[in-house]
Amino acid sequence: MAGGLIALLDDVAALVKLSAASLDDVAAGASRAGAKAAGVVIDDAAVTPKFVEGISPKRELLIIQRIALGSLVNKLVIILPIILLLSQFLPWMLTPLLMVGGTYLCFEGAEKVFEKFGWIAHHEEPAAESKEGADSAANEKKIVRSAITTDFVLSCEIMVIALNEVAGESLTSRAIILAVVGIAITVGVYGVVGLIVKMDDIGLHMAKKDAPGPQKFGRFLVGAMPKLLALLSVVGTFAMLWVGGHIILVGTDELGFHALYGFVHHREEPVAAIAAVGGFLGWLVNTFFSLILGAVWGAIVVGIIFGAKALFKRGGKEDAASA
Repeated sequence: MAGGLIALLDDVAALVKLSAASLDDVAAGASRAGAKAAGVVIDDAAVTPKFVEGISPKRELLIIQRIALGSLVNKLVIILPIILLLSQFLPWMLTPLLMVGGTYLCFEGAEKVFEKFGWIAHHEEPAAESKEGADSAANEKKIVRSAITTDFVLSCEIMVIALNEVAGESLTSRAIILAVVGIAITVGVYGVVGLIVKMDDIGLHMAKKDAPGPQKFGRFLVGAMPKLLALLSVVGTFAMLWVGGHIILVGTDELGFHALYGFVHHREEPVAAIAAVGGFLGWLVNTFFSLILGAVWGAIVVGIIFGAKALFKRGGKEDAASA
């Protein structure tokens, strides 16, 4: 009896150790996957506050909460099952899918650069037209739906990028890791968005205090919000070009076109061999060339898309004139 109890305790201890190791694997996998999706996450945090511009301050957090719930549905209910099935039964599709997402990132980043320099017309994000209109239930629903649609594209990129980092794990581990990443990124992004959106309200509240210290800090918060949003937009643009370019770089190599990856790898190797700082310098070199590739790749896509739009518009005008 005692021997059976000891054996049972040994089995329990082994199961605990196995569970702990599995949790460590999940945590490590989630960390790798989440880090690789950083470019999309930053862009998501920069874009979302624009959806509540002009909204009554009392409704801002409620709308962001609704968008966050929609984002979770996007990631966990729609995207996660689809990409898990693809990874299990059609794993060869992951690299092309990832490259499509990378191309979209490069396009978005390059489009923002083109808009900044005035080379193409500025694309406005959906926003409330007025406080009165934004307070109506119908308009709020429209804003939330528009934000969730935008989030779906970004969530697809996040989940596919994350999946690529843990493609070698078992199906169960992949599902858990991706669910953890999806929840953590959604909570993190929309928590930060909520803080950013309310930063000016917090600043105004503090600016009304009698003490000079809180007043000064409150005015600082109010003045810092536009600068913070502008900084997030710039960082998000560079992050999209870098992450998108790196996806294209690795994807072309995996599909058999080794020239681009070989070119970068040969320039990365010498600095990577430097003691103590080699890893960081190698990452900088890879990031630099990934950024350049992302910018060039994105510029080509922007040229193709806007060139096609111009041709269609011209063709439509000629048809109208001939009629």
